[in-house]
Amino acid sequence: MWLLIYVILGYLLLCLTLSWVFPKMGISSSKAWIPGINIKEWAIAVGHSKNHWLWVFFPLVNLFILAGLSVDLVRSFGKMKFWHSALAVIYPPAIFGMIGKNPEDRWIEPAYTHESKFMEQLHAARKAKDNKQIEKLNKNSRYSKSIGREWTESIVFAVFAASLLRMFLLEAFIIPTPSMEGTLKVGDFLLVSKVHYGIRTPMTVAMWPLLHNTVPKVGTESYFSKPSLPYYRLPKITEVKRFDPFVFNWPVGDSVYLNDDRSWTAHQVNTQGRANTETLGSELRVRPLDKKDHYIKRCVGIPNDIIEIKDRQLYVNGAIASNPKHLEYGYFFKGRTPLEYSLAKYMDKIGVNLKYMNYQADAGVWICFLDEEQLNSLKSFRPQLEFIPYKTSPASTAGFVFPYDNSSWSFDNYGPVWIPKKDTTININLQNLSLYSRIITVYENNKLEVKDSSIYINGVVASSYTFKQDYYWAMGDNRHNSEDSRAWGFVPADHIVGKPILIWMSLKNASLRDGINFNRIFSSPNKF
Repeated sequence: MWLLIYVILGYLLLCLTLSWVFPKMGISSSKAWIPGINIKEWAIAVGHSKNHWLWVFFPLVNLFILAGLSVDLVRSFGKMKFWHSALAVIYPPAIFGMIGKNPEDRWIEPAYTHESKFMEQLHAARKAKDNKQIEKLNKNSRYSKSIGREWTESIVFAVFAASLLRMFLLEAFIIPTPSMEGTLKVGDFLLVSKVHYGIRTPMTVAMWPLLHNTVPKVGTESYFSKPSLPYYRLPKITEVKRFDPFVFNWPVGDSVYLNDDRSWTAHQVNTQGRANTETLGSELRVRPLDKKDHYIKRCVGIPNDIIEIKDRQLYVNGAIASNPKHLEYGYFFKGRTPLEYSLAKYMDKIGVNLKYMNYQADAGVWICFLDEEQLNSLKSFRPQLEFIPYKTSPASTAGFVFPYDNSSWSFDNYGPVWIPKKDTTININLQNLSLYSRIITVYENNKLEVKDSSIYINGVVASSYTFKQDYYWAMGDNRHNSEDSRAWGFVPADHIVGKPILIWMSLKNASLRDGINFNRIFSSPNKF
């Protein structure tokens, strides 16, 4: 609703300021208030064809069309400075109002027509290498620009266009960790569609363009948390389907400490020695929803599903789940360090990620992460090697497994857990409260208290709760090397960013020096 109100108010302001400008253009002010007619009259007046205005009916394209028309209009009044054009793009009613209310501002000529003619003559003179004509044109035309101005406007337009595409349609991501191997590899460059699951309109609006949440090299946040807009999502093309990869904002990434490699939540820093050590001296950063880190995992549970893991195997609603083709688990094998050259070369050949293998000196073993094909291939290559499955236990994962208070769960044996569905009411008690307390407090903005064994929500005793949005369960295909919902819980619907649709480039280990995975370029993320 807020978005509709914002659009209506913005449109009314545009109409009002156009009604001040139109009489100076020889157009009746009443036409400024007629939808469609106002854009048509505006486009024709500044020199465009009579059908040019129809482009405003094409989503996203219309933003560029309106920006171009705004610049043409202010130039038609002789406003040729860079800041005039910039203001016309950023907020047209502001400069339209200035022109309309300033009695000294006069209509000069249809800018688009005259600028197009100037550019044609200039290009012809440059092609003919007629320096005198070039000098004459630049001297006599108001549309002449310095090289610096041309470069600046080109860069600004490119950034503007890229920012809009990134914000509303497609965003490029690179896979930084092996949590989705062997489906998605470290160094895969993805295009992610924001249209499939519904475009999420911007919430954080004051930010450096084309940056997510930190400024490279500098390390500071790349945005201001205020002003901000409420969450709103446009209609979706498709629902998030069970077992599809999806991109989302890390749900628990609202309060984080940073090191050179990653973000750690405040909970991890308080409970895990490694996180505490790696973030010494870092300051706590509080991030808004849309500026939390991006994660990509496989959606293994949708709203109203019950998920459970038994001896590494995922079950959904009591049935064995379909496993990804290249599902990976951890395995131990005895060996020395550095790894024997011929074995390392063969493992690299069959796609084993050597970079993320670890050597445990006290036991003299390596731990690697393999899918079934790789495991069988290695057994054939080195029959004498014994690959022992890595297994987690409640003791080995204590404090790491969501919701952190169940002493019998591990990453290999987990649940059952019911995934909340919007408008569904469940009974809540002290036994299941830890599963849903973050949803109630953080994701759905309620005050939750426990007093004398009673649960209070917003100051009222509660024995049930109705969820305000859908939730999902995310897991990596590299089941023993993935920090996912087993570690931090549910993915709220408002955190969903988009659907990966294309691997457009793939660098081995995210390094051009290590080579290019040519067989992965221009392929589907679900192919492998």
